[in-house]
Amino acid sequence: IGNTVLHILVLQPNKTFACHMYSLILSYDRNKEGPGSLELIPNNEGLSPFKLAGVEGNTVMFQYLMQKRKQNLWSFGPLSTVLYDITEIDSWAEDQSFLELIVSTKKREARQILDLTPVKELVSLKWNMYGRPYFCFLALFYILYMVCFTMCCVYRPLKPRTGNRTSSRDNTVYVQKMLQESYVAYEDELRLVGELITVIGAVVILVLEIPDILRVGAAKYFGQTILGGPFHIIVITYACMILVTMVMRLTSTTGEVVPMSFALVLGWCNVMYFARGFQMLGPFTIMIQKMIFGDLMRFCWLMAVVILGFASAFYIIFQTENPENLGQFYNYPMSLFTTFELFLTIIDGPANYDVDLPFMYSVVYFAFAIIATLLMLNLLIAMMGDTHWRVAHEQDELWRAQVVATTVMLERKLPRCLWPRSGICGREFGLGDRWYLRIEDRVDPNKHKMMRYTEAFKVQDRDNYDKGSEKLEINRDTLCKKEADRAVSALSLSRSTSRTSSHRGWEILRRNT
Repeated sequence: IGNTVLHILVLQPNKTFACHMYSLILSYDRNKEGPGSLELIPNNEGLSPFKLAGVEGNTVMFQYLMQKRKQNLWSFGPLSTVLYDITEIDSWAEDQSFLELIVSTKKREARQILDLTPVKELVSLKWNMYGRPYFCFLALFYILYMVCFTMCCVYRPLKPRTGNRTSSRDNTVYVQKMLQESYVAYEDELRLVGELITVIGAVVILVLEIPDILRVGAAKYFGQTILGGPFHIIVITYACMILVTMVMRLTSTTGEVVPMSFALVLGWCNVMYFARGFQMLGPFTIMIQKMIFGDLMRFCWLMAVVILGFASAFYIIFQTENPENLGQFYNYPMSLFTTFELFLTIIDGPANYDVDLPFMYSVVYFAFAIIATLLMLNLLIAMMGDTHWRVAHEQDELWRAQVVATTVMLERKLPRCLWPRSGICGREFGLGDRWYLRIEDRVDPNKHKMMRYTEAFKVQDRDNYDKGSEKLEINRDTLCKKEADRAVSALSLSRSTSRTSSHRGWEILRRNT
């Protein structure tokens, strides 16, 4: 029951009341330091009160709990050294990491905890010592891997076409080699080495991604922008396309260019994932993701309807015309593609002025230019501009969350020998098996001196207010006895007293300065 009450207090809107009641309940806990402590018992979702405060973005409760867990090591004048308990914060040995919970929640208030002590210092330590070097090395290794795959595609086994053309529009001059003909020369053996590296890389990608999908869940793993959800979809699809290409090569199936083309596009687009390691480029990847999966997805429904309608109209208009004079609409699929290009203003309006064009073509094209170019494209630009404005206001916050997510990901993937645990074991200071982070703090004495002066002004004003209130009460009683002049004099007296106390306060400040 006590543990349930603690979880309820974390969710209370009245933060001060919740902190006092939290301390009151813990004062009756018999196992304050043992494994059966109320603070260490998780709820049904596996969250302790400490982790629940982080997930809910309760910064007041989080700071209160951190102050309870810190240990003052030493202090000398304005300098002090504090040990912060990071056992539940550090993701080194946690199945449900506190940092991962913060970056995966949808509440913006939770990301503000990343700026609080000691979370900010812990993340900075992990990222600067291990995260950034490993991430840059991983980015370089991935780019070299993609260069290897691209060269294998460029020099794929082809041979001249020997069959006759079946259509005048057939422009094919090379065809794919059979498996027995693909690996004969020395150049083919070099390409085989690159293809083996590519296939092994695709298998490694799937082996690393599938366990995280099963652990986190597909909805959260692919849906969270900060966790890199769209990029996970891209890299998994890329790996599948590589395996499909390998199967088609081994079975001598024609058409391997289709999965190979998709793999090239997806593989190189995934390079943008590594931009999150740089503060200058990281926020732009978030903007691109939000624009694609937010604005562009909604806009594509409207664009598909417009293109389908006008492409059908164009095809019907040119159905009776000679396709040699105006071949952009010679069949229905070509009409759809040409209309799509017209929609995005990639090409100008197709028109052959050597022949007579149908009258309805001018009417339909005029309507299409007004609706598509002037209206819908400017609507898309306005939608993307609004998304850019919203993301720009929180780009630094989102980039820090990306760094945390990347750090946690690398910490889970890399072996323990390459990523030692951060912090200091409490056994060195007689604090048990918990881990601590040592943080040095410098207190500005001038700041505290100014705070004392401010408090002095507040006390004097409060005393003057109380004295003035008592005099006003007396004057109200006398006012009922027709003594209004005495009330006016009391008010002027209170004003002069307040002015005198304010002057005295400024004299103290000026003299000490």
